[in-house]
Amino acid sequence: MKVLDAKFVQGFIRMCNDGWEQGWHERNGGNLSYRIKDEEIAEIRDELKVTDNWQEIGTEVPKLAGQYFMVTGSGKYFRNVILDPEDSCSIIEIDETGSRYRILWGMVNGGRPTSELPSHLMNHEVKMAASGGTHRVIYHAHTTNTIALTFVLPLEDEVFTRELWEMATECPVVFPSGIGVVGWMVPGGRDIAVATSELMKKYDVAIWAHHGMFCSGEDFDLTFGLMHTVEKSAEILVKTLSMTSEKRQTITPDEFRALAKDFKVELPEEFLYEK
Repeated sequence: MKVLDAKFVQGFIRMCNDGWEQGWHERNGGNLSYRIKDEEIAEIRDELKVTDNWQEIGTEVPKLAGQYFMVTGSGKYFRNVILDPEDSCSIIEIDETGSRYRILWGMVNGGRPTSELPSHLMNHEVKMAASGGTHRVIYHAHTTNTIALTFVLPLEDEVFTRELWEMATECPVVFPSGIGVVGWMVPGGRDIAVATSELMKKYDVAIWAHHGMFCSGEDFDLTFGLMHTVEKSAEILVKTLSMTSEKRQTITPDEFRALAKDFKVELPEEFLYEK
């Protein structure tokens, strides 16, 4: 099978385009990675070009040794993924030590995987362990309203979780474990990767202050839907704050508890404090 005919590749391309159409990927902003299943690699193996050109990841992810990933490219534009995926994306293999990668497909006009590769791979390692292997997608985007909130809300997990839960009834059902927040850090390096991976042991969503959002999920639909839900909630909060400094009514802690019971989700009590 040709790489571009594979179902997971088509899903990857569609998700990139969906994010572009949402306005989350100005210029070369944002990145996406997918941990490929063994059977998916088997379908396209004949199209993969194996070389000895191993590159340093910039961190170590030993639990991902021998795994394959599809990732967007550094400096590449999400708006171009649907037009020329072989230029904008790549399929990479991790070596047996978890410290190097090599490109097997894509980047046909030169380039390398996303500069956020250390963050992606460290978080893939964490979420693979935390989910029992079900999480395969890591997505980072520059979600406008979420970024705006990082300038006005305290950069605290409890505050962001509670405020965004209150904006739409579905929110505590979609992200019941809550949201983590990383204070501003230089992107692309190991430090922000470590900080994010610590949060992702507990959450599926991390907000990078003044930068964007980082989400993990089982597949493209669930991961995109998670980010879309958080960003829509942020948009509602931005509009609410533009109209008033004090909400007249909202969802109460006991109402959250009733919602959790009916929808069979667990909501951490740390987020259900009395304001």
